[in-house]
Order: sequence, then structure tokens, then C-alpha cells
Amino acid sequence: MLVKAIITKDRAAGINGLSLAEVPYPHAAENEVIVRVHAAGFTPGELDWPATWVDRAGRDRTPTVPGHDVSGVVTELGYGTTGLTVGQRVFGLADWTRDGALAEYIAVEARNLAPLSAGIDHTVAAALPISGLTAWQGLFDHGRLVTGQTVLIHGATGAVGSIAVQLAHEAGARVIGSGRTAHSQAARDLEVEEFLDLEHDRLEDVGEVDVVFDVIGGEILDRSAKLVRAGGALVTIAAPPRVRPADARAVFFVVEPDRARLAALELRLRDGRLHPNIGDVRPLAEAPSAFAPAHRSHGKTIIRVADGA
Repeated sequence: MLVKAIITKDRAAGINGLSLAEVPYPHAAENEVIVRVHAAGFTPGELDWPATWVDRAGRDRTPTVPGHDVSGVVTELGYGTTGLTVGQRVFGLADWTRDGALAEYIAVEARNLAPLSAGIDHTVAAALPISGLTAWQGLFDHGRLVTGQTVLIHGATGAVGSIAVQLAHEAGARVIGSGRTAHSQAARDLEVEEFLDLEHDRLEDVGEVDVVFDVIGGEILDRSAKLVRAGGALVTIAAPPRVRPADARAVFFVVEPDRARLAALELRLRDGRLHPNIGDVRPLAEAPSAFAPAHRSHGKTIIRVADGA
């Protein structure tokens, strides 16, 4: 049986190597499930990641299917799989070193998925796994943010940053958000206590903060090291920090699957306490063009795979 998927065979071709094709129906190994994908998300830079092109043993695995945010319905259980059932709505984070979610069907480790309530649209759920887990892990697991502290969130209105702002608010932190001039109103809509316009304001005027959560990198990350007070944390997903705070931690991390955290995020979504920043929603056939910088909207681009997703 063949299914439709977005594939790429040539790393050097970049986004020009993406195409819609037919691939074999996936196999559910032990403790895995097959999910019929209703909606999926991707990270624009994932074609540059080594894990996109090789498996865990370092072997070439092209043609490869990108996209690792997934929301859909379980259609098959692998041997020994527990905790999920056929017909159940689920969402989660697919393994980095295996074919991703820009396909009609995907094999996923059951532990990487969480149940999805009937009232939550798959398109909304697909915007949550990478962005939501990144925000949670960055703020609380690595940043150790607690009530009463001050956090500076760079890129506060983007897919990750906007969720980080909402989670930090809920935790009782004071939130300073940064971004471009064009994003100032969106940041205020998120109710940041202060907005730092990176095109016109001086970063150093922010003063000391307990946590910097960065998704931008480069010079902004370098200069932010001096803002972290003693005992605090500089946390980034962009690149390992080149400049480290004098008396604080510097953390670069890659998001990890976490069913318990997914369930906690899903509860907030269901209760209306969390609102992912969704940009464009496109059909599977348009996924290759959605990778192009010129076609990306501000917010998470979601690929609608199944009809009615």
C-alpha cells in the first residue's frame, strides 16, 4: 500500500528538493502506533539538521519525510503498545531521526503521543507539540522560572515565544517580550509587561532579569548574557551561547518528547488558557512552498493532511 507524503532526496537541493510523492505505508514496531495524520507542523530549518538525513546509527535514510508536529487518529497498534487505542485522537512529537508527519500516515512511538480531546481541532493541536514543549522546557526545566521572577523572552510573538509568554504569565512571572517594531501590538495583545523593540530600543536598558529565553541567537543572544542576574539562566534554542553570564547558567537545548507535558498543555488548550500562534494553514500539496522564507507567515504554519482536518 502506498500513501502520499512530502519527501526530499537531496540535502544540497534544500527546499527545492521537496516534492509530493507516494511512499510505502509505515510499519508499527514494538510500542509504536500508526497515526492517520490530520494536521502536521514543521520547523523551517529542519532540512539543515543532520537527523533529517540519517538514522540513529548515522546511516543515510533518504528519501526522507520532514515535519515532526503531528495530530491525528490512531489506526494501528504495534506489538506491546499500551495506553492508546485504535480510533483515539492523539497529538505529539515524532522522532527526529525517522520519517516525519508530512504524510498521510506516520509511525510514532506511543510514549511520544498524548490523547487529544474531541473539542480541539487537529489544526490547532498540530501547532502545539514542538512550540509548546520548547516553551515549557525552556522556561521551567532549564530556566527554572518561578513566581515573582522576571523573564525576558526574545521573539515573544512567534510560535514558541507566544506560548512562552502565556506560560510565564500563568506561572506568576513578570514578562518582558522582545521583537520587531511590526510585532509590538501582537506583544501587547499577549499582555507583556514591557515590550523591547529590537529595531529601536537598547537591549541593555532592560536591566537585570532572572531568565532570558532566546529563540533568535546571534548578537542578541551574545548581548543578553550581561542581563542575567546572579543565579539566573540564559536559555536558548538557537545555538550554544558564545558569551556566558558571569554568575549564572547558560543552557542550549533541543526539545524532547514528553507525554505528561503534552497532556498539561492540552488541558490549558481545552480550558482556553493557551492560544497557539497559527499562521498559514495549507494543504499537503503546498507544503514544499511553505518552507520558502518568502512564503512563511508570522506564527506556526500548519499543513492540513486529511480532509476535514
